[in-house]
Amino acid sequence: MPFHERAYAKLNLILQVGPPRDADALHPLCSLFASIDLADEIEGSGTAAGYDSVECPGVPGRNLALDAIEAFRDRVGVQGGFVAVRIDKRIPVAAGLGGGSADAAAVLRMLNRMNSSPLDSGELRDLGARLGADVPSQVEPGHALVQGVGERVERVELPALTAVLVPSDTGLRTADVYAELDRLGGWRERLDPEQLRRAAGADPARLAAALENDLEQAALSLRPELQRTLARLHSTDALGAAVSGSGPTCFGLFETRAAARAAAASIPGAIVSGFRDA
Repeated sequence: MPFHERAYAKLNLILQVGPPRDADALHPLCSLFASIDLADEIEGSGTAAGYDSVECPGVPGRNLALDAIEAFRDRVGVQGGFVAVRIDKRIPVAAGLGGGSADAAAVLRMLNRMNSSPLDSGELRDLGARLGADVPSQVEPGHALVQGVGERVERVELPALTAVLVPSDTGLRTADVYAELDRLGGWRERLDPEQLRRAAGADPARLAAALENDLEQAALSLRPELQRTLARLHSTDALGAAVSGSGPTCFGLFETRAAARAAAASIPGAIVSGFRDA
């Protein structure tokens, strides 16, 4: 019997990035993000093929979801042999929306269910932290404030808003954006989670006014044409606009889905997606 999971995209509303740590060169961060209703569909089942597999049409190369299978197998084993997973992508690839990490987290949830739930959510987050900074927060998808290098996850409530997403034809590698951030010296010495908590509790206009992304300068340095996309979003009735995460997806926030749809109709390739009730 196949198992199903849904992997939701996330939208970085505020992203503060600190200097690389001496021990591992990773950047500590403080991030407020919204879980949105744009999602990949994932199906998994046992297979007699003799090996684990991940099929993700249109996405070549090794998938983080396969790393998730291997990590789960190493941690607790997989009942009944091997696993075949298929991912139907809806979230643009390498877009700053956390799609690959959401897929990996969804696979961890699915494997846990397939194996009679041997791990609790905390143990799944610990396992996800081995895969990438965005994976732990996606084990239980929802709006969150994330600190450390992604391992400290605090659930928050956000006002109901709708986003217009404008992805690019080609993605940006997160590693390249962080390298550009280091070249520009664009990180900050002090992270301020209280600022993010205040923004999360604010009304829609104040939350939109607080949009901030320490990676935006680096993303714009690598892809200057994104300035035009941001300008186009600012020319609509958006409450605010920014680059999400490491980019290149730009987004605007709107109080109503009707206003978002009207704006999206004027921007080629735009996607309308609401904040989840999570």
